[in-house]
Amino acid sequence: MADIPFKLAIKPNDHVKFEIVHEEAEFLVVLKPAGLVTQPGKGHTTDSLLNGLFARYGKLLQNLGVKRDWGLLHRLDKDTSGLLVIAKMPNAYDQLRRDFEDRKIDKEYLAIIHGVPKPLQGVVQARLKEVNVPGPEWGTVKKSAISRQGEEALSTYRVMAHVEGPAHPAAASLVQVKIKTGRLHQIRAHMMFLGTPVWGDDLYTLPAVAGAAAKSAKVPHPPRLCLHAFRLGFKHPISGKWVHYESPLPADLGGFARKLGLLPAG
Repeated sequence: MADIPFKLAIKPNDHVKFEIVHEEAEFLVVLKPAGLVTQPGKGHTTDSLLNGLFARYGKLLQNLGVKRDWGLLHRLDKDTSGLLVIAKMPNAYDQLRRDFEDRKIDKEYLAIIHGVPKPLQGVVQARLKEVNVPGPEWGTVKKSAISRQGEEALSTYRVMAHVEGPAHPAAASLVQVKIKTGRLHQIRAHMMFLGTPVWGDDLYTLPAVAGAAAKSAKVPHPPRLCLHAFRLGFKHPISGKWVHYESPLPADLGGFARKLGLLPAG
């Protein structure tokens, strides 16, 4: 994970809301809600997940310091919800950091995508390169582009449910995606590469797909970026045993999936 872009003290903020899924002396697993940035940055110096963590674990995280990213081992995009593991002790951070670098972490996501990928189960090995593009309002934003000069990026996907045809408002799929690499916006870029971008994604989209959905009054509007980090597995930094944590599809994405016909009503 890239270093936090400044060395200043992190300001605690007890108004930042997040859920603790599991906690031990060495680490904790939290559920980050959509709309919350993981770490401080431009425009979000005091309202990130890390600011909220400092309100509760400030002394422990301060002890880890910037050299250990204040305990942060990975990040999720602002509009992506899901699970993150946070180290509380130096030995736990160092062991988990090695496992992240050696790709020994199990990271799985649920995504609602436009259309139906063919085949229904497969592997995407499209290299990704970070580029700067004009922002939606001002300045520039970073995104990943498919490029032979890019870094290795590997995603495996499996369609869990799909709908298409005149009986449904739009062709759509609920997919489970597992990533071995952690490139910027990897799943979003790879789903667009397949021609099936994630619903609610304004940065990685196809004009024809977005236009067709916008023109149909029957197509429900997605509540947000339809991407959720639902499963996280890793070797326990002390016992060495493999542990897994899961978070089901959030209510807003579940409701949207039902409107599309991907999940049973009720």
